[in-house]
Amino acid sequence: MTEPVMAEFTDLAAAYRICRGIAARHGRTYFLATRLLPAQRRPAVHALYAFARAVDDVVDIDAGARRPWSDQARDLDRIERRLRGTGTPDELTPAWDPVFAAFEDTVRSYEIPREYFWAFLDSMRMDVPGTPLFRNRFADMAELGRYIYGSAAVIGLQLLPVLGTVVPVEEAAEPAAALGEAFQLTNFIRDVGEDLDRDRVYLPSDQLAAFGVDDELLAYCRRTGTSDRRVRAALAHLAALNRSIYRRARPGIAMLEPRVRPGISAAFTLYGEILDRIEHDDFAVLQTRAVVPRGRRLAVAVTELGKGVLRHAV
Repeated sequence: MTEPVMAEFTDLAAAYRICRGIAARHGRTYFLATRLLPAQRRPAVHALYAFARAVDDVVDIDAGARRPWSDQARDLDRIERRLRGTGTPDELTPAWDPVFAAFEDTVRSYEIPREYFWAFLDSMRMDVPGTPLFRNRFADMAELGRYIYGSAAVIGLQLLPVLGTVVPVEEAAEPAAALGEAFQLTNFIRDVGEDLDRDRVYLPSDQLAAFGVDDELLAYCRRTGTSDRRVRAALAHLAALNRSIYRRARPGIAMLEPRVRPGISAAFTLYGEILDRIEHDDFAVLQTRAVVPRGRRLAVAVTELGKGVLRHAV
């Protein structure tokens, strides 16, 4: 295999600090959970997050800051060439250099399979109009599952070598992938209104249609700030499906090395509480965005940290 082209950014310590800053700015729940990990593992997690975030920023679907889709598709191709070792560092802006330096160091150090990143880039292409893979609606869960695999399931799989397991990695892979799927579906349920504003509906059309929900009804509720029992019923169904994925993911926490479990457990709890908030608000996701308050996030972090300390004291 051709060695990937290395970034010219040679100060790895500084590269990892930059990645940490990206994680702190953009992934509040994620970053808080990372603080519960052993210190030596955090930089690699930050590097993986920073890479994913930087790629996600290339696929900018916010109407006010949109670049031509052809430019975004071109940049995704440049990122893939650089990962595969067929590109050159100057194809991307210098801001990429520290991210790539830390990312490549992490991938090599933990021997993370590169096919996870090809799947991730393909899912990002599904967000870019004009590419053969583009989707802004998903017919069913199977079609959505292909998107979620690359956008979320592989994130859990990437993290396994970094976090470490007490069972063979292959055994922990399914619940790790399920955890990424669960988090992503929670995001999709929470962000229905915001995604609709961007002409995206990430919830499967057949599941919505079973309750009499279509784009027109979603747009009406979003525009008027009103609720509808059909929308609430569809979202309640999808939330129940989401919780079933969390149940598949839960056993994976015990498969991780004990020192990393508090951080993953905190993320598991907090994302589940986003669903709790959505249900408490009677699925008013088209009118408001469900958020777990900062105080509650800190309380969960402290609780999980305490459990970790007690576990190692015994």
